[in-house]
Amino acid sequence: MVRLGTIVIGADDVDRAVAFWSAAMGYDVVRFDGTENGFTILRPPSGEGTRLAIQHADTPASEHPRLHIDLIVDSAAEQRSEVERLVSLGAQRVDWDSYDDDPDWIVIADTEGNRFCVVDASHG
Repeated sequence: MVRLGTIVIGADDVDRAVAFWSAAMGYDVVRFDGTENGFTILRPPSGEGTRLAIQHADTPASEHPRLHIDLIVDSAAEQRSEVERLVSLGAQRVDWDSYDDDPDWIVIADTEGNRFCVVDASHG
């Protein structure tokens, strides 16, 4: 049976992206010496769950990506707190033009411009 193993994120500055995502998620960093693209895996400390990987990309981040990451929180208060924490780590707020009337998500961008959402799971 297939299972989700790693979400790979492209970056201009791999070290900056690794610093952001490892701090954002509390993940351990596993580097691979000698890779041409800086491929680095970030894994949950428990070893269980979906990993993130960062590698150099020559293409820019998309303003409306077809695939993105949702980070889930349990309340609106936690959503606000997590967005502020992620911004303090280097993320940027995104002026998103496709919000619903009452969205449960907030779109932000990592240090490389990759868009992702922080979703309030308690929101109807």
